[in-house]
Amino acid sequence: MLGTLRKLFANPTPAQRPSLPHKERVYAIGDIHGRLDLFEKLLETIAHDEAAREPAQTTLVLLGDLIDRGQDSAGVIARARQLTKERHVEILCGNHEEMLLTSLEDSKALRSFLRFGGLETLASYGLAPETIADMEIDELRDAARRHIPKQDLEFIRSFRKLVRIGDYIFVHAGLRPGVSIETQLGSDCRWIREPFLSHTGNFGGFVVHGHTITEEPDERDNRLGVDTGAYIHGTLTAVGIEGTERWYLTADDGTHENHHTGATVAV
Repeated sequence: MLGTLRKLFANPTPAQRPSLPHKERVYAIGDIHGRLDLFEKLLETIAHDEAAREPAQTTLVLLGDLIDRGQDSAGVIARARQLTKERHVEILCGNHEEMLLTSLEDSKALRSFLRFGGLETLASYGLAPETIADMEIDELRDAARRHIPKQDLEFIRSFRKLVRIGDYIFVHAGLRPGVSIETQLGSDCRWIREPFLSHTGNFGGFVVHGHTITEEPDERDNRLGVDTGAYIHGTLTAVGIEGTERWYLTADDGTHENHHTGATVAV
Protein backbone atom coordinates (compact mmCIF):
# COMPACT_ATOMS: atom_id res chain seq x y z
CA MET A 1 0.00 0.00 0.00
CA LEU A 2 2.79 2.42 0.98
CA GLY A 3 4.56 1.71 -2.32
CA THR A 4 1.37 2.52 -4.24
CA LEU A 5 0.98 5.85 -2.44
CA ARG A 6 4.58 6.75 -3.15
CA LYS A 7 3.98 6.15 -6.86
CA LEU A 8 0.85 8.34 -6.81
CA PHE A 9 2.57 11.32 -5.19
CA ALA A 10 6.00 10.96 -6.75
CA ASN A 11 7.45 13.75 -8.89
CA PRO A 12 6.67 13.36 -12.60
CA THR A 13 9.13 11.12 -14.43
CA PRO A 14 10.83 12.39 -17.60
CA ALA A 15 8.43 10.25 -19.64
CA GLN A 16 5.54 12.31 -18.22
CA ARG A 17 7.03 15.61 -19.31
CA PRO A 18 5.75 17.12 -22.56
CA SER A 19 7.86 15.93 -25.48
CA LEU A 20 8.43 16.20 -29.20
CA PRO A 21 8.53 13.24 -31.57
CA HIS A 22 11.87 11.46 -31.91
CA LYS A 23 14.50 13.37 -33.90
CA GLU A 24 12.44 16.57 -33.98
CA ARG A 25 13.60 19.89 -32.54
CA VAL A 26 11.89 23.25 -32.15
CA TYR A 27 13.24 26.72 -31.50
CA ALA A 28 10.40 29.09 -30.50
CA ILE A 29 11.23 32.80 -30.50
CA GLY A 30 9.32 35.34 -28.43
CA ASP A 31 7.96 38.72 -29.51
CA ILE A 32 10.50 40.50 -31.73
CA HIS A 33 8.71 43.88 -32.00
CA GLY A 34 10.81 45.38 -34.75
CA ARG A 35 14.18 44.55 -33.15
CA LEU A 36 15.92 43.24 -36.25
CA ASP A 37 19.29 43.59 -34.48
CA LEU A 38 18.29 41.16 -31.71
CA PHE A 39 16.54 38.87 -34.19
CA GLU A 40 19.71 38.50 -36.25
CA LYS A 41 21.83 37.89 -33.14
CA LEU A 42 19.42 35.25 -31.86
CA LEU A 43 19.28 33.48 -35.23
CA GLU A 44 23.08 33.29 -35.15
CA THR A 45 22.99 31.86 -31.63
CA ILE A 46 20.41 29.29 -32.72
CA ALA A 47 22.61 28.30 -35.67
CA HIS A 48 25.54 27.68 -33.32
CA ASP A 49 23.30 25.69 -30.97
CA GLU A 50 22.04 23.53 -33.84
CA ALA A 51 25.56 22.85 -35.07
CA ALA A 52 26.56 21.58 -31.63
CA ARG A 53 23.72 19.04 -31.48
CA GLU A 54 22.90 15.85 -33.32
CA PRO A 55 21.03 16.29 -36.62
CA ALA A 56 17.27 16.64 -36.24
CA GLN A 57 14.22 17.80 -38.15
CA THR A 58 14.09 21.37 -36.91
CA THR A 59 11.19 23.83 -36.89
CA LEU A 60 11.63 27.51 -36.14
CA VAL A 61 8.49 29.02 -34.57
CA LEU A 62 8.03 32.80 -34.41
CA LEU A 63 5.43 33.44 -31.72
CA GLY A 64 3.94 36.60 -33.23
CA ASP A 65 4.30 40.37 -32.73
CA LEU A 66 7.14 40.64 -35.19
CA ILE A 67 6.22 44.29 -35.70
CA ASP A 68 5.64 47.59 -33.83
CA ARG A 69 7.50 49.46 -31.10
CA GLY A 70 11.05 48.69 -32.34
CA GLN A 71 12.76 50.59 -35.14
CA ASP A 72 12.79 48.06 -38.00
CA SER A 73 9.52 46.18 -38.40
CA ALA A 74 9.93 46.24 -42.18
CA GLY A 75 13.34 44.61 -41.81
CA VAL A 76 12.01 41.93 -39.47
CA ILE A 77 9.25 41.05 -41.93
CA ALA A 78 11.77 40.85 -44.78
CA ARG A 79 14.09 38.63 -42.72
CA ALA A 80 11.24 36.36 -41.67
CA ARG A 81 10.15 35.92 -45.27
CA GLN A 82 13.73 35.07 -46.25
CA LEU A 83 13.85 32.46 -43.47
CA THR A 84 10.80 30.68 -44.88
CA LYS A 85 12.81 30.08 -48.05
CA GLU A 86 15.78 28.68 -46.13
CA ARG A 87 14.23 26.37 -43.54
CA HIS A 88 10.98 25.13 -41.99
CA VAL A 89 9.39 28.11 -40.24
CA GLU A 90 5.98 28.51 -38.60
CA ILE A 91 4.89 32.09 -37.93
CA LEU A 92 2.03 32.94 -35.59
CA CYS A 93 -0.17 36.01 -35.85
CA GLY A 94 0.08 38.33 -32.87
CA ASN A 95 -2.27 41.07 -31.76
CA HIS A 96 0.03 43.68 -33.31
CA GLU A 97 -0.17 42.03 -36.73
CA GLU A 98 -3.93 41.98 -36.30
CA MET A 99 -3.94 45.70 -35.44
CA LEU A 100 -1.91 46.53 -38.53
CA LEU A 101 -4.21 44.64 -40.88
CA THR A 102 -7.33 46.08 -39.25
CA SER A 103 -5.98 49.64 -39.27
CA LEU A 104 -5.57 49.58 -43.05
CA GLU A 105 -9.33 49.04 -43.34
CA ASP A 106 -10.58 51.05 -40.35
CA SER A 107 -9.40 54.58 -39.59
CA LYS A 108 -10.51 54.34 -35.95
CA ALA A 109 -8.36 51.24 -35.49
CA LEU A 110 -5.44 53.12 -37.05
CA ARG A 111 -5.46 55.58 -34.14
CA SER A 112 -5.00 52.72 -31.66
CA PHE A 113 -2.37 51.12 -33.86
CA LEU A 114 -0.32 54.34 -33.81
CA ARG A 115 -0.49 54.58 -30.01
CA PHE A 116 0.79 51.05 -29.47
CA GLY A 117 3.83 51.00 -31.72
CA GLY A 118 2.38 51.44 -35.18
CA LEU A 119 4.07 54.80 -35.61
CA GLU A 120 7.46 53.06 -35.58
CA THR A 121 6.21 50.43 -38.03
CA LEU A 122 5.01 53.03 -40.53
CA ALA A 123 8.30 54.91 -40.13
CA SER A 124 10.20 51.72 -40.99
CA TYR A 125 8.26 51.66 -44.27
CA GLY A 126 9.28 55.22 -45.11
CA LEU A 127 6.52 57.33 -43.53
CA ALA A 128 8.37 59.86 -41.40
CA PRO A 129 6.77 60.71 -38.02
CA GLU A 130 6.68 64.43 -38.88
CA THR A 131 4.83 63.61 -42.10
CA ILE A 132 2.38 61.41 -40.20
CA ALA A 133 1.69 64.24 -37.75
CA ASP A 134 0.51 66.51 -40.56
CA MET A 135 -1.94 63.99 -42.04
CA GLU A 136 -5.64 63.47 -41.45
CA ILE A 137 -6.37 59.94 -40.32
CA ASP A 138 -7.99 58.82 -43.60
CA GLU A 139 -5.11 60.34 -45.54
CA LEU A 140 -2.65 58.46 -43.35
CA ARG A 141 -4.49 55.18 -43.88
CA ASP A 142 -4.22 55.62 -47.63
CA ALA A 143 -0.53 56.51 -47.35
CA ALA A 144 0.11 53.42 -45.23
CA ARG A 145 -1.53 51.27 -47.90
CA ARG A 146 0.81 52.76 -50.49
CA HIS A 147 3.98 52.40 -48.43
CA ILE A 148 3.56 48.86 -47.11
CA PRO A 149 4.17 46.44 -50.00
CA LYS A 150 1.31 44.11 -50.86
CA GLN A 151 3.67 41.16 -50.59
CA ASP A 152 4.34 42.08 -46.96
CA LEU A 153 0.63 42.28 -46.19
CA GLU A 154 -0.01 38.95 -47.92
CA PHE A 155 2.83 37.44 -45.92
CA ILE A 156 1.41 38.74 -42.63
CA ARG A 157 -2.06 37.44 -43.54
CA SER A 158 -0.53 33.97 -43.89
CA PHE A 159 0.54 33.89 -40.22
CA ARG A 160 -1.15 31.09 -38.29
CA LYS A 161 -3.45 31.07 -35.26
CA LEU A 162 -1.55 28.30 -33.47
CA VAL A 163 0.71 25.35 -34.19
CA ARG A 164 0.79 21.97 -32.48
CA ILE A 165 3.92 19.80 -32.52
CA GLY A 166 4.03 16.70 -30.35
CA ASP A 167 2.80 17.56 -26.85
CA TYR A 168 3.39 21.28 -27.41
CA ILE A 169 0.97 24.00 -28.51
CA PHE A 170 2.57 27.21 -29.80
CA VAL A 171 0.37 30.31 -29.75
CA HIS A 172 0.91 34.06 -29.47
CA ALA A 173 -1.09 35.08 -26.38
CA GLY A 174 -2.63 31.91 -24.98
CA LEU A 175 -5.72 29.72 -24.96
CA ARG A 176 -9.18 29.92 -23.45
CA PRO A 177 -9.42 27.35 -20.63
CA GLY A 178 -12.10 24.71 -21.15
CA VAL A 179 -12.20 25.21 -24.94
CA SER A 180 -10.88 22.53 -27.26
CA ILE A 181 -7.82 23.33 -29.37
CA GLU A 182 -9.87 22.95 -32.54
CA THR A 183 -12.44 25.58 -31.47
CA GLN A 184 -10.17 28.23 -29.93
CA LEU A 185 -11.05 31.70 -31.21
CA GLY A 186 -8.36 33.55 -33.12
CA SER A 187 -9.03 36.64 -30.99
CA ASP A 188 -8.20 34.69 -27.82
CA CYS A 189 -5.08 33.20 -29.39
CA ARG A 190 -3.86 36.71 -30.22
CA TRP A 191 -5.07 38.75 -27.20
CA ILE A 192 -5.94 36.70 -24.13
CA ARG A 193 -4.29 37.18 -20.76
CA GLU A 194 -6.81 36.14 -18.13
CA PRO A 195 -8.11 33.59 -17.42
CA PHE A 196 -5.25 31.96 -19.36
CA LEU A 197 -2.31 33.15 -17.26
CA SER A 198 -3.73 32.08 -13.91
CA HIS A 199 -5.20 28.77 -15.11
CA THR A 200 -3.46 25.75 -13.58
CA GLY A 201 -5.29 23.00 -15.45
CA ASN A 202 -4.53 21.15 -18.65
CA PHE A 203 -4.93 22.98 -21.96
CA GLY A 204 -4.73 19.78 -23.99
CA GLY A 205 -1.00 20.27 -24.45
CA PHE A 206 1.87 22.27 -22.97
CA VAL A 207 1.51 25.87 -24.19
CA VAL A 208 4.45 28.00 -25.34
CA HIS A 209 3.47 31.65 -25.81
CA GLY A 210 4.55 35.27 -25.94
CA HIS A 211 2.42 38.45 -25.55
CA THR A 212 2.87 38.99 -21.80
CA ILE A 213 6.27 40.43 -20.92
CA THR A 214 8.21 39.01 -18.00
CA GLU A 215 11.83 39.66 -17.01
CA GLU A 216 12.73 35.98 -17.37
CA PRO A 217 10.94 33.09 -19.13
CA ASP A 218 7.74 32.39 -17.21
CA GLU A 219 7.69 28.61 -16.80
CA ARG A 220 4.67 26.96 -15.18
CA ASP A 221 3.42 23.38 -15.03
CA ASN A 222 1.12 23.88 -18.04
CA ARG A 223 2.67 26.74 -20.00
CA LEU A 224 5.82 28.72 -20.79
CA GLY A 225 5.95 32.43 -21.63
CA VAL A 226 9.05 33.60 -23.52
CA ASP A 227 8.34 37.28 -24.18
CA THR A 228 11.20 38.89 -22.27
CA GLY A 229 10.63 42.38 -23.64
CA ALA A 230 12.85 42.83 -26.69
CA TYR A 231 11.72 46.40 -27.20
CA ILE A 232 11.73 47.48 -23.55
CA HIS A 233 14.27 45.25 -21.78
CA GLY A 234 16.53 44.71 -24.78
CA THR A 235 16.36 40.92 -24.50
CA LEU A 236 14.96 38.51 -27.08
CA THR A 237 14.50 34.91 -25.91
CA ALA A 238 14.02 31.57 -27.63
CA VAL A 239 13.28 28.20 -26.09
CA GLY A 240 14.84 25.12 -27.65
CA ILE A 241 12.91 21.88 -27.33
CA GLU A 242 13.91 18.32 -28.15
CA GLY A 243 12.45 15.14 -26.68
CA THR A 244 11.61 16.07 -23.07
CA GLU A 245 14.42 18.63 -22.83
CA ARG A 246 14.04 22.42 -22.90
CA TRP A 247 16.74 25.10 -22.88
CA TYR A 248 16.91 28.86 -23.41
CA LEU A 249 18.84 31.01 -25.84
CA THR A 250 18.94 34.80 -25.66
CA ALA A 251 20.17 37.87 -27.50
CA ASP A 252 20.47 41.20 -25.71
CA ASP A 253 21.70 44.69 -26.40
CA GLY A 254 23.33 45.29 -23.01
CA THR A 255 20.63 47.69 -21.79
CA HIS A 256 18.63 45.26 -19.67
CA GLU A 257 19.55 46.88 -16.35
CA ASN A 258 18.59 50.32 -17.60
CA HIS A 259 15.20 49.27 -18.94
CA HIS A 260 14.08 46.81 -16.27
CA THR A 261 10.70 47.73 -14.78
CA GLY A 262 9.81 44.46 -13.05
CA ALA A 263 6.25 44.66 -14.38
CA THR A 264 4.26 43.04 -17.13
CA VAL A 265 3.39 45.33 -20.02
CA ALA A 266 -0.01 45.42 -21.70
CA VAL A 267 -0.73 45.35 -25.44
